[in-house]
Amino acid sequence: MEDVLSVYHRPHDPKRPLVCLDEFCKQLLREVRTPHPTKPGQPTKYDSEYIREGSATAFMIYAPLEGRREIFITENATRTRIDYAHVLELLSDTIFPEAEKIILVEDNLNTHDDASLYKAFAPEKARRLADRFERHHTPCHGSWLNIAESEIAAVHRTHLDDRIPSADKFR
Repeated sequence: MEDVLSVYHRPHDPKRPLVCLDEFCKQLLREVRTPHPTKPGQPTKYDSEYIREGSATAFMIYAPLEGRREIFITENATRTRIDYAHVLELLSDTIFPEAEKIILVEDNLNTHDDASLYKAFAPEKARRLADRFERHHTPCHGSWLNIAESEIAAVHRTHLDDRIPSADKFR
């Protein structure tokens, strides 16, 4: 816990951005009947019947000191090493290509390690990507220390409460 808290107390350094990463799944549900219209300020009334259209995984990438939030969505809910490796590639090569090192706070999921990079990419690319990150893991039962979890909760409350029928709509 002290490790993660000490990372949060570091001064802002644009060459070493702090990035909090977490993932969540969303069931994709299509309506059988059109929801009932409601009065302004009232929640939409949904029928209890729906058609399950699978699920998707979303990776929350939150850089609090940069004022940046990205959500990377995959079309499966397996949270594979390959998916995770592609998120790190996105972070390294697209979102923060100029960074000297990316300070990464994440939970202790079994896919959150360099082995995921080696499973997804050639050894040279995997090593290059692994060297771009300084990893800090939240302790067991302490994933609430990851600020990305708060961002997921905010997005969930404001955008994901309704049923979402497809990965495209989820995006």
